[in-house]
Amino acid sequence: MFQLPLVRKKQQVILEKLTKKKEFTKKPKWLKVKLPTGKAYANVRKIVSEHQLHTICSSGNCPNMGECWGAGTATFMILGNICTRSCGFCAVKTGRPLPVDLEEPIRVANSVKLMNVKHCVITSVDRDDLKDGGSIIWAETVNAVREISPTTTLETLIPDFKGEWGNLQRIIDVAPEIVSHNLETVRRLTKGVRIQAKYDRSLETLKRLKDGGMKTKSGIMLGLGELENEVIESMNDLRSVGCDILTLGQYLQPTTKHLEVKEFVNPLQFKKYKEIGLELGFRFVESGPLVRSSYHAEKHLF
Repeated sequence: MFQLPLVRKKQQVILEKLTKKKEFTKKPKWLKVKLPTGKAYANVRKIVSEHQLHTICSSGNCPNMGECWGAGTATFMILGNICTRSCGFCAVKTGRPLPVDLEEPIRVANSVKLMNVKHCVITSVDRDDLKDGGSIIWAETVNAVREISPTTTLETLIPDFKGEWGNLQRIIDVAPEIVSHNLETVRRLTKGVRIQAKYDRSLETLKRLKDGGMKTKSGIMLGLGELENEVIESMNDLRSVGCDILTLGQYLQPTTKHLEVKEFVNPLQFKKYKEIGLELGFRFVESGPLVRSSYHAEKHLF
């Protein structure tokens, strides 16, 4: 049998590695979800399209989109759909955002009214290109929803505003019922997962929110290579700044260009973390493979 010279064999192996299609790790059965269907889901999709809204449900490829939209609810994403940061886990586009849409607050508020949303979750991309970090639009959106739908309660999932605390104060001043800021991962992995973010800055953000009288919430993704003791350490860090509500969910790789899943965490481990979190003093702990930041958000009012 004809044998390739050793050098050519090595070249062939390298070429095969470079041209081999990168595949997703096969998901376990507990991560399977039904495709979104139904009249209510179709109605919400139509409203989002007609009013030119950006939702984290679609931009973030949320696995609960069918469940939430099927129930006639959605998490609204303001300040566009292009983020100035390039986190390794996030499916939202990265690049140079478009100019701020000054009509967005009223458009979101009108849609909340049209959809008859009782508890509205609002999030945003990071707008590090803006001096105010987008905080003025944030405050105007909260005020617009309150004016048009006065019975609607609000949860805001906010960025860290690069530690510009005057911008954070605008959120405190309009006082949403719940203010959320995600830690996302454990301290050791933060630099690789949230390239432009800082672990301690996120903790400081939550501390200042709590000191300002806010009910606070944070979330952590699992499956990125964190250890159990590191997760518990992060939970303790969150409680040290008075965080009230915690969400724990499985990280799912959006595309082959994003961080790979290191582990699919067993539901029993999620249950264990929930028990630990409640023992540490969190008022609510949502912990499960498909849990995301806004999952069961309406239940966290207290």
